This record gives sequence, structure tokens and C-alpha cells, in this order.
Amino acid sequence: MPLSEHEQRLLEQMERALYAEDPKFASALEGTGLRTYTRRRVYQAAVGFVVGVALLMGGMVAQLIWVSVVGFLVMLGCAVLAVTAWRRGPIGHGAGAGQAAAPRRKAGVMDRMEQRWQRRRDEHDGL
Repeated sequence: MPLSEHEQRLLEQMERALYAEDPKFASALEGTGLRTYTRRRVYQAAVGFVVGVALLMGGMVAQLIWVSVVGFLVMLGCAVLAVTAWRRGPIGHGAGAGQAAAPRRKAGVMDRMEQRWQRRRDEHDGL
């Protein structure tokens, strides 16, 4: 469940206060090891995807359908792994040591629908 605007502002204020109070501790919590792990996982998935393409093409050339199917499954698995690692991982997310707060991400369709629902509910409650 996503945080509300008020909760996000409070979290950003707490992060800024933590950086101001103890920058060394805050940078240790930032998770550079996790960032490296996620980046490595995305690269491994990209290499696996290329291997899957090679298997797919090799199976087509050799007319071995099962090799092509395995190549396609490898490509699919690696694509899913890369996308989930990229979306869940801290690459490009979070506040760095020199940043005041995390950059705001674009609101998705579900976020916009939730905001509209909240506005309608607030308007209905206000009547």
C-alpha cells in the first residue's frame, strides 16, 4: 500500500533530520551493498537474456525446436528477473548523501485512480 502525501512528507523530513544529525550513520543505512547487488543482478539477467537469444536462434538454425523453446524460456525468465530487480531495487531510488530527498516518481495509472477515489470520498464526506 503506497504512502499518502502526508506520510511521504514526514518520511522525507525524518530522512533529512537523520542526515543532518548523523550523516555517517545515514550513509551506512543507505544500502550501497544492496544497490551493487541489484545492479549486478540486472547485468546477469541481461547476459542471460542474450544467451537465451543465442539459444533461440541456434535452435532455429539447427532446426531443433526444443532448443528454441529453452532459449525463449531463458529469455522470458531473465527479462522478468531484470524487471523485478530494477523496480524493487534501490537503483536510482532513495536519497543520496548530497541530496535532500528522494526524487518523486511519476504517478502511475493506479496512483491517479487512487487519488481520484480519495478526492471523491473526501468531497462526499464534506457534504
